[in-house]
This record gives sequence, structure tokens and C-alpha cells, in this order.
Amino acid sequence: MSIKTLTLAAVLAVGTIVSPAVAETLRFSNVTSVSGKDAGVEFKRIVEEKTNGSLEVKHFPDNQLGNDRVITESTIFGDIDIGVSSTSPLATLFPDLYAFDAPFLFLSPEDAYAKLDGETGQAILKTLEKKGLKGLAFWENGFRNFTNSKQAVAEPSDLDGMKIRTMENDVHLAAWRALGANPTPMAFSELFTALQQGTVDGQENPLGIIDGNRFQEVQSNVSLTQHVYTPYIVFMNLDKFNSLSKEEQDAITSAAKETTTFQRNRSQELEKEILVRIKNDGVTVTELTPDQKAMWQKKIIDANIYDLVKSKMDHPEYMDALLKK
Repeated sequence: MSIKTLTLAAVLAVGTIVSPAVAETLRFSNVTSVSGKDAGVEFKRIVEEKTNGSLEVKHFPDNQLGNDRVITESTIFGDIDIGVSSTSPLATLFPDLYAFDAPFLFLSPEDAYAKLDGETGQAILKTLEKKGLKGLAFWENGFRNFTNSKQAVAEPSDLDGMKIRTMENDVHLAAWRALGANPTPMAFSELFTALQQGTVDGQENPLGIIDGNRFQEVQSNVSLTQHVYTPYIVFMNLDKFNSLSKEEQDAITSAAKETTTFQRNRSQELEKEILVRIKNDGVTVTELTPDQKAMWQKKIIDANIYDLVKSKMDHPEYMDALLKK
């Protein structure tokens, strides 16, 4: 008789919860963001509490076990049990994740949460199973915003001629060209110096990365364009998940749901703190009106950027569903 069977028998016999003699350990690789790390601590607590110690979560924050691609592949192979990754590096493995490269796919955090937690978002999570992953949740990496050293930017015409560092990503490059900028792919490690020396005029990243890398020291303007929303995906090795008892599976899915709300709220709190901090540093912060944001989105639509994204996806209909208001 297994330890788990004995434990259950003990519970039924005496009506009290008895922890198993040996807990099963789950290796959990987590990201570098503060909100993600805080949520990881909560995830560990909830799983261990709900399973009465039959599962122990060993938490590895700060990408200690490798970068996003390594973490994902290691979780597929079973060397890591649970991982978290930004969606962008995984799109070559899971083509439907290219949807999250599309500019102005979501127009607010609330819009993103509703659609990611809804039918289409959950269908996208389900596509991870074809390569051996159980999609558990979408956490928040955040909206990308635009910074530059030239002028306040509120409308696409304000970008004309600006040289902007972006990722080596054909969707992002095409989008910035459509908006009137001159996008320049560059390694992130070179970016601060390039901004400082004026090699490029601006860049785009979530507020946490802007602040964490002190870009406000070399960029006088931040525009809250919120042009691309990038989720984190929390996933688990599918075979490992299926090997667990129903009670343990329920504990993991429940912990994923609870920590999603926690992590998103924490992410929003941190962004508000960052905005106060960079304003105090003398940076001009420009917030787009809904009409201005619609102007940016129209440029993207007119340039057929959404068609480019859909051409990369296995299920382009997911893109259409996410774009519906």
C-alpha cells in the first residue's frame, strides 16, 4: 500500500488530517519580476496548504534555472515541473502565441484579463498540451510603453523619423514602420548606452523594465501607449500533472487561479509606484486618450499587421475573437 493510500486510510479512520511521511517535491521555476516572485511565494503556500503537505513546491525565482526558452523546454522534458515564461520567446514552439505580439490587441488591463480568462484565452492555453505542457494561467508581464529623448509623443505623427530600438521581431518591426518610426533591432544589453549616446532616440518596454534599468536617466519622455500587452504563462509538465491525485490537481489549479488575481493586482500596484517615481525624476509622462489610442490602432489595421500575425498562427480565428470588443 502506498504512502498516499495509508494517509487517506488514516484520515478516514480518525477524522483528522495526517500529512504523508514523504512529500512529493515540485520544482517551480519563476521569473524575475517582483509581482511574479511574490505570486510564486503565494503559489507555494497555497499548494502546500491545500494538499496538507503531500506536495512540496520548491520555488526557484529570478530564472535561476535558465532563460524562458530553457525553462519551457526543461518543463516539457520533465526536468522542471512548473515554469513561468513570457509569451514572446515561445511563439516559435506554440504559434498561436504570436497573437500577443499584435499591437493594440487589448486596450486596457481589464480588457486583457477578461479575454485571457475567457473562452479564447483558455483555448490558447489548451494548445500547449500538444507539446506536453498543461497551461495553468496567464499572469501579467504588462503593457509595453514608449520612451524617447526628443519630445512628448501622443499621436503617431509625433514619431516621424524617430529611431527606435525594438526586438528582432518582424511583427514589431512592421508595426513601428507603419506608425512612422524608424525601428532598429538591437541587443537589450546595448540599449542603455545607445540611448545615452543618442544612437537611438527611443525604445519600448513595460514600465518595470524601464524603471528597473533606469532608462529615465537617459529618456526625458514616457508615453503610456500600452501598444502591446505581454502575458506570462504559468505551465506544468502535463505527464506530471496527470500523475497527481484529483485533490492535488485541484490544489494546483486553484492556486494558479488565486495567484493570478494576486499577481495582476500586485503588478498594477507596482506600476503606479513606478509612475510616481519617474515623475519625481523629472520625466514627462503622457497618457493617451481613447481617441488617440484609436488613431494608433487604425495605423496598425491599415498596414495589415493583424493579417501578418494571423499568417503565423495555427488558429487565426483566435486572433479575430480576441479583437472583438
